[in-house]
Amino acid sequence: MCEPGLRLYAQALREGYVGALDAYEAPCLIDFGLLQPTVEDLDRLAPVPPALALHRLLRVSEDRVADERRRGERLAETFEPLMKISGRTTADPPAICLRQGPERINEAIGEAMADARRELLAIQPYNGQNPAARLAASLDRDQALLDRGGRIRTLYQHTQRHSAAIAGRYEQLRGDAEVRTLDEVTDRLVMIDRKVAFIRAESVGSAALEVRHPTLVSYFATTFDRLWRLATPMYPEAVQPPTLNGVSPRQRAIASLLVEGYTDASIADRLGMNVRTARVHIAKLAASLGSESRAQLGYLIGRSGILDQKPRALRESPAPRQP
Repeated sequence: MCEPGLRLYAQALREGYVGALDAYEAPCLIDFGLLQPTVEDLDRLAPVPPALALHRLLRVSEDRVADERRRGERLAETFEPLMKISGRTTADPPAICLRQGPERINEAIGEAMADARRELLAIQPYNGQNPAARLAASLDRDQALLDRGGRIRTLYQHTQRHSAAIAGRYEQLRGDAEVRTLDEVTDRLVMIDRKVAFIRAESVGSAALEVRHPTLVSYFATTFDRLWRLATPMYPEAVQPPTLNGVSPRQRAIASLLVEGYTDASIADRLGMNVRTARVHIAKLAASLGSESRAQLGYLIGRSGILDQKPRALRESPAPRQP
């Protein structure tokens, strides 16, 4: 019942009636059968006693539940012989399943998270949008995993190290949650208890593959573990990415992609920044090397030797805990 309807129904109970015109503000009262015309005056509506109304509504609800149960029984009877043909039961989900649409994807992830006990591993590349809404939507289910003694490991790109939405979200979580960053990450990946993984199905739009094949999930886990060891800690204790001879990791990453011939838009997409920011960094790099053209910039980058410098692995990055 809507709030105006609740107030109008209470008024009708106190005064014995309300005007028919007043009921237009709360049509739910008529729909629920809480008001009915009076015999003496058709312009007035009298309230149905609450006990009678409640009994009637509960009966309707019970009938609806019973109908759904009967529908479930019919579905079970229909699908039972079909499952025998396929040789697959409800305890044996498909190795790879396509989930179409954000709601179905989130529902599938939520179901897997409800059964999770050990860990959530995620790679979250920047998609040009503020991640606040997505992070807020998954906060409760992530906290539930942490409350059960699980852990969370998430990889972002370096450009997200100063994101207020990401920092605020992980500060709200209580438990074993860590975040690290890299210049480049793979496409989006969500992996739960190293048993099920969700990856983007790029060729079919807003869709994801739910993967339970042990070999594929193991491959995704190995990829994540290797990226994690190479990544720079961001939360709970941030570590500054190493700078070599005045060249920042971001400049070195941009220089590497420039030499390979990537466009400004491609560089921005791979490194998780907008095109304008990428062009600002390219301009600074060109100015520092004294380049006057794109072709000359590639030559000067190669001659400068900045791509030959390899940062040392972070000693504080421990090997991943085996499940």
